[in-house]
Amino acid sequence: MITDEHDLRHHGDAEVRDDGADLVDLAVNVRTGTPPSWLVERIAASLAGLAAYPDGRAARRAVARRHGRPPEEVLLTAGAAEAFVLLARAFAPRRAVVVHPQFTEPEAALRDAGRPVHRVLLRYESGFRLDPADVPEDADFVVIGNPTNPTSVLHPASTLAQLARPGRVLVVDEAFMDAVPGEHASLAARRDLPGVVVLRSLTKTWGLAGLRIGYVLAAPETIAALERAQPLWPVATPALAAAEACCAPPAVAEAEEAARQIARDRDHLLSRLADLPAAEVVSPAEAPFVLLRLPHAAEVRQRLRELGFAVRRADTFPGLDRNWLRVAVRDRTTTDAFVTALTRAALP
Repeated sequence: MITDEHDLRHHGDAEVRDDGADLVDLAVNVRTGTPPSWLVERIAASLAGLAAYPDGRAARRAVARRHGRPPEEVLLTAGAAEAFVLLARAFAPRRAVVVHPQFTEPEAALRDAGRPVHRVLLRYESGFRLDPADVPEDADFVVIGNPTNPTSVLHPASTLAQLARPGRVLVVDEAFMDAVPGEHASLAARRDLPGVVVLRSLTKTWGLAGLRIGYVLAAPETIAALERAQPLWPVATPALAAAEACCAPPAVAEAEEAARQIARDRDHLLSRLADLPAAEVVSPAEAPFVLLRLPHAAEVRQRLRELGFAVRRADTFPGLDRNWLRVAVRDRTTTDAFVTALTRAALP
């Protein structure tokens, strides 16, 4: 069992609630200006049905249609994070591999369930990109993010497909895939690959972190095993209403346009960061956040707080140290103000 200094339970929301300061939030990856009013109205309308037990059938069908799969290949969860706990409970891998740097909850859930974890650490020198040969052949449970939090790396679907094989569970965390225009690297619709489990979140793009809604896509027998590990009625009626609404064709089209705007805003952020010689940015970045390295980043992060900006410390991610920060993509006005503050904060 791995034990080290990384705080696997630290997340971006801690950066904006530690001291109650009024900070511009660049630490949390939830899209600003969300949830949209039409979604709030759908959720509010569901409150009239709170006397009844939650019925997830309509939401399950909506998710299935969105990804071209039958409903028995869908499991609704209280956020994608719950799925990591279910996976750790439902399976007893002999050799679980977590590819880092990435979202830390998968490893935390495995360790909490008493499962031994082997880390594969990707390196900045290789652009934090995965070579399938990096994963031990005898690994029977593999977890990787795509696009990866916090590196913003999008692994090609063909690369991840090489990891799939009989006797192995391959968990692909696609929590930010709907922020990628065209979702071209997704495995969500791939039903031909053995052992693939795709996780999705609706909390980031739609601003539903406080509602907790996500889902799992996998073979029926895998879904059944996860469902047995799940408590009864795990997803509340308002979250089910949100899932059904967000998977409807108009919402999917809206998310696609949002992804294209995020890409434009990210390009602007990257161009501004290029003016800071001391900052090294992981590129190409394809998620709604970027990862950067700069000298004395821990001190810079504190100075940024004094200037009114919260960014995510990245030393809690295995494979990274105190010189890394994660920054959420925001609109151009916010980005320009942030880069001005970062330039001041990075001065010796």
